[in-house]
Amino acid sequence: MAGEHLTKPPYGYKVDPNDRKRWIVDKEAAAVVKKIFDLCIAGNGPMRIAKTLKADKVLTTRAHYAKQKGKPLPDNPYSWNESTIVAVLEHMDYCGHTVNFKSYSKSHKLKKRIPTTKEQQAIFRNTHETIVEEAVFERVQELRANKRRPTKAERQVMFSSLVFCADCGNKLHFATCKSFDGSQDNYRCARYKSNTVDCTAHFIREEVLRKIVFNRIFAVTAMFYEDITAFMELIQKQRFDETEKDMKRKRREVGQARKRLSELDRIFKRIYEDDISGTISHERFLKLSAEYEAEQKELTEKVKAVQQEVDTYEQNKSDFDSFAAIIRKYVGITELTPTIVNEFIKKIVVHAPEKIDGKCFQKVDIVFNFMGEIYLPTDPQSEQKEANKQEKTA
Repeated sequence: MAGEHLTKPPYGYKVDPNDRKRWIVDKEAAAVVKKIFDLCIAGNGPMRIAKTLKADKVLTTRAHYAKQKGKPLPDNPYSWNESTIVAVLEHMDYCGHTVNFKSYSKSHKLKKRIPTTKEQQAIFRNTHETIVEEAVFERVQELRANKRRPTKAERQVMFSSLVFCADCGNKLHFATCKSFDGSQDNYRCARYKSNTVDCTAHFIREEVLRKIVFNRIFAVTAMFYEDITAFMELIQKQRFDETEKDMKRKRREVGQARKRLSELDRIFKRIYEDDISGTISHERFLKLSAEYEAEQKELTEKVKAVQQEVDTYEQNKSDFDSFAAIIRKYVGITELTPTIVNEFIKKIVVHAPEKIDGKCFQKVDIVFNFMGEIYLPTDPQSEQKEANKQEKTA
């Protein structure tokens, strides 16, 4: 609980020779850790990352330590294991934080360690130098939660696990085959594809979606650089002004609930003393204490839920800097890559096509990382125009 390291430093760090309790960065290994996270952001799974490291002749963790100690290298010094990649991607310590109580044992007689939940762990922030930014780490965890499988046609899927149906909420599955030339690759609603009547057709070609996403990213970055003040005001108005009043009300609710909890503690003490002194009957004490305990439990849960909303709101207000860093990183992009898509886009929602004045339109909502949806003041609704072209060629 003092926040000291309980284990040896993970791959990427080493013990400070001047302070055995302190971790310092192992530059050679840290570069590999960063590469692993970058490859994951680029849309690669653990198996593909392992193959890439092997092809690039990157020493495995075991070979790296053997080299440092001057020992002979193992027989396959570049043969990375998929489980090693997974362990690196899930290690929060790379964000500069110490995470203790990751596992426990049922008995001191048993050697088996059982993983703890995230709530049971203790996280001590900023205890050592950062290798991977926390925003990158969190994005990798989101991508890892939606496993990506390679297609039989051996094509890299640009928007895998990012496209969702606006009506049923299910993912849009990527459809391709070796006979397709690329222009026929498309995304279809999973529930519609399964020949059920649960959902209607939500279909969009990948090349059309590429144009839509590229145009939106380009428009957002262009506005950012043309007038950053106007961009900040737009984000402020769209994301925060509408919810600021609601957050003020919720903060008041939290304050009132906490005040009532303190009052209940005093009441408990009084009725307990009255029960001991015989001022009230024991039956009356049990009834009152049960009522107050129920109220206390309800208030505690309410405070926790509302405080979480308030904390999320405050965090969202600080996310502008993170989003601005991504924009500056990719200024002047000329084409989309999986890395750019995964860093910018959190979710894409495809609506069913609809006819207006005899023309077919299709709405596509793009949810950005950190910022959510961004509605530009001069939005030409290029999504609908592109979808109209798609319907004509379908």
